[in-house]
This record gives sequence, structure tokens and C-alpha cells, in this order.
Amino acid sequence: MQIQSWAGCHIPIITPFKDDLSIDEAGLRKLVNYYIEEVGCDGLVPCGTTGESPTLDNHEHTRVIEIVVDETKGRVPVMAGTGSNSTKEAIEMTKHAEDLGVSASLQVCPYYNRPTQDGLMKHFEEIAKSTKLPLFIYNIPSRTARLIEAKTMIALSQMDNIIGMKDACGDLAITMEIIRATRMSPKKFYVLCGEDALTYPMLALGGDGGILAVAHVIGKEYREMINLHRSGKASEALEIHYKMLPVVKALFIETNPVPVKEALAMMGLPSGKLRLPLVPLRPENRETLRNTLTQFGFLKG
Repeated sequence: MQIQSWAGCHIPIITPFKDDLSIDEAGLRKLVNYYIEEVGCDGLVPCGTTGESPTLDNHEHTRVIEIVVDETKGRVPVMAGTGSNSTKEAIEMTKHAEDLGVSASLQVCPYYNRPTQDGLMKHFEEIAKSTKLPLFIYNIPSRTARLIEAKTMIALSQMDNIIGMKDACGDLAITMEIIRATRMSPKKFYVLCGEDALTYPMLALGGDGGILAVAHVIGKEYREMINLHRSGKASEALEIHYKMLPVVKALFIETNPVPVKEALAMMGLPSGKLRLPLVPLRPENRETLRNTLTQFGFLKG
């Protein structure tokens, strides 16, 4: 089941849109190559929150994954976002992604319907039984209105093809409880940060890297930070953490992925329009973002 390491810096790639809000397929292919060849990412994650997955219909969702898998050509693993608050739909999307040749699936905690912890267990169990893909569980209560509790995540980690989590719960006490319980397991359970500013603290606690929206802009820096920490150079990694914090703050000045897409446009990379209900950055926040990117050398003054 587990064919490579999942440690490192993974990019939850945006979905660029044309002016008519259709998918910019050429732009998406350009981004895939940019992040593999220029940034050196360790993996790509299409159809996540940063990819505006809530606005993609089923055909578009499949097409985005298909393009990313095709253009990646096996150079890095592709972990497709195929979760849903409907277990049936999540299973269907996961099977489609498996057929397209993805390396793994990212399964978000069911949102809006607020299942109990028993319901969460059954939801992920049914998905895991339906596929041979490795699964990562995405814990992000700020968006889903439901926390996957530590005891639930620990129980899920014991299932054969649930091999990790994207941790955006924002509570390092929960993270520590999960790492403590899983670190001695015979099967490696990956903990990837999804709360970008907490990447370094999570590495210090035993985390393995991250699925990081900010890596669209500071992917080289965050990948270096992760690799330095993994090679025992914690103090050097800490320097990068603190140096990049203002950039991380600017890239979350409004709801993700609005600032990230604006930053990419400023950098001359494909990003395009946002789909409603997301709207462009407010002028004052756009200016803050531009000033920060210029100050740190990502834009010319």
C-alpha cells in the first residue's frame, strides 16, 4: 500500500479559471510544471480547499485531477481531494480518482451535517473499504464545524490504508496526542500540517511536513525549512520559520485561496478569476500583500 515517503512539502494546487470562469487547462498544466521543476515540491494536491473544490461540478472535479495526473507524469505523487459530507459521493469520487491513477486521496471531515465521532468513524471506514488508495484524513474544524477528536483519529490510523492526516485543527495538544499514540505503531502514520503558520512547531513535535497553501509562493523556503529540520538542523529551520511568518500572514489576510491567487497573478503565474461566493481582495489588503511580497523579494519593487 505504502510505496513512497509522504514527508515533505505538498502543494494544494489552485484551479486557475479563465475570464468566463471555465477551467484554464493550459494554465493548470503550466502550474504543475512550475511547482515540480522550479519550486521542487514533494507532491501535488488537486481539488482541495485551495483549489476551490466546493465550486467544481463533478465533471470539472474529475477533469482537474486528470490534468494534474497527466501533466505530473509520475514525477511527484498526486494526492487528490475526493472527500464529501456524503459518504456515497466521497466513495464515488475516490473511485474515479483511483481510476485516473492518483497516488492517494485526501478525505475532508464531513461538513455541515455534523456527525458524531461514531458517524465519522463509519464514514471513513466505508471509504477506506471501497478503495486500495492510501487515505489521508483532513481535520479542519474551522471549515467543517466538526472536530475529528484525537481518539477518533488514533482509531482511524489503525486501518490498513489510512496512512496519515492533514492537521489543521489548530490545537497542538491534539496533535501531540495523536503523534504520541501513533509514532510507535508498526505502520507509519504521516502527520502533515495544514495550518501553515504552525508547520515548524508541528515538525518539532514529530510531524512530517505539510500540505501548504503558502507553498504556492514560498514553496522553496518551506521545503528547505522542512528538510533542514528533518536533517537535524532545527535552529536553521527556525530562522526560516520566523523570517517567513509575515509572508504567511499576508497570504491569509483574507479567506484562502483569495490572497494566494492574487499573489500568483502579481508574480505573472496563471491564477485567473475566483468563483463566487469568493470575491477579489479588498484594495487595502491587496496593497498589503503587494508590499509584503515586494519587501521579501518575491516581486520587483
